Amino acid sequence: MAVVIRMKQLGRAHRHYFRIVAIDKRQPRDGRAIEELGHWDPHSADAGRISLVPSRIKYWQSVGAIASHKVQVLINKYLAEFESKEADAAAAKVTGPTAAATPAA
Repeated sequence: MAVVIRMKQLGRAHRHYFRIVAIDKRQPRDGRAIEELGHWDPHSADAGRISLVPSRIKYWQSVGAIASHKVQVLINKYLAEFESKEADAAAAKVTGPTAAATPAA
C-alpha cells in the first residue's frame, strides 16, 4: 500500500476547508483516510488557520509517505512552529504544575 500525505477537501461551495491526512494513494480525493495529521482553512485570517501534528507527520514520512506539493509547502512553512509548541506542551506535562499555580496554605 502506497501512502501519501495530502489534503482532503471539506466545506461547502466557495468555502473550502481541508484536512491534511495520511491516505492510501488509490483512494479518491475525499476518500477514507488512514490518519488525520492536521487541517488548513485558506479563508481564515486568524492564528487557527492551520494546525499540524509534527510527530505523526514525521512518522509517516519516515515510513515512506510522500507529501503532495501543497502539503510540502505548508510543512516547510509551519512545521517548526508546531514542533516548538509540541515540545513546550511535553515539557509542561513533565514538570507538572508550577509553585505559583498552587494555592498558598
